[in-house]
Amino acid sequence: MNALSRPLASLGRAAVQSVAGIGYAGMLLLESLYFAALGWRVGQPLRLRQVLEQMRQIGVDALPIVTLLALTIGVMLGIQFIAALREFGAQSQVVVAVAKSVTREFGALITAILVAGRSGSALAARIGSMSVSQEVDALATMGIEPVRYLAAPALIAMLVMLPVLTVFADTVAILGAALYASPALNVTPAAYLLQTLSLLVPGDLWQGIAKAFVFAVLITLIGVSTGFSVSGGAEGVGRATTRAVVLSICYIIVADMVFSFFLNR
Repeated sequence: MNALSRPLASLGRAAVQSVAGIGYAGMLLLESLYFAALGWRVGQPLRLRQVLEQMRQIGVDALPIVTLLALTIGVMLGIQFIAALREFGAQSQVVVAVAKSVTREFGALITAILVAGRSGSALAARIGSMSVSQEVDALATMGIEPVRYLAAPALIAMLVMLPVLTVFADTVAILGAALYASPALNVTPAAYLLQTLSLLVPGDLWQGIAKAFVFAVLITLIGVSTGFSVSGGAEGVGRATTRAVVLSICYIIVADMVFSFFLNR
C-alpha cells in the first residue's frame, strides 16, 4: 500500500505546489499593475528612474547579442528555405516564407528565450540574494513595498522592451535572409526587402508583438516569484536562477504553441 501511496502523495504535493505557484504569480502581477497605476495614491509611487534603469538592462544592453542571434537566424532560415523549396521549383516563395516565419514565430520566440536566459535569470538572482540577506524584509520594515520596489519596475520595463526587441529582431533577421538569399534568387537585397514589405500584412507583425507581451509577463513573474521564494543561502540562489531560466523557457514554448494553434487555424 505504501508503494502505491507514496507516488500518489508526491504527485499530489507537486500539483498543490504548482497551483500555489500560479496563484502567487497572479497576485504578483495584480500587485505590480496596481502599484504601477495607483501606487501614488497610497504613498508608493513607481519610480520612473527605476523603470528606465530596468529598460536599459533588459533592452539596450541586449542589443548586441540580439543583433547577432537574429542575423544568424535570418541567414539560417534563408539557407533552409532555399534548399527545401528548390526541390519543388518554388525558390521565389522564399521571401514570403522567411518573412512570415520570422514575424509570426521566430522573432518573438528567439528574443524571449534570449531575454529569459539573460534578464530573467538576473532578476531571480538579484531578488534571491536580497531575500537570503533579508534585504527584502528590511524594505518592508522601512515601509517600502517589495513588490513596488522590485517587481513593478521590471514588469513595466519588460512589457515595453521585449516587443521593441522583437520588432528589432524581425528586422535584422529579414535583413540577414536578404543578404544570403538575394544572390540565389538573382535579385538585389533592396528588391528582396521591397518584396518582403509588399507581402507582409499588419497581422503578421502584430502576432509576434502579442506573443512578446505574453512572454514578457511570463519571464518577469517567473523570475520575481522564484527570487522571492529563495531559501538556503547562496546555494538556494543558484538553484533559483537555474529554475527561473528553465521554467521561463518551458512556459514560453508552451505559450507559443498555444498562440500558434489559435492564431493559425
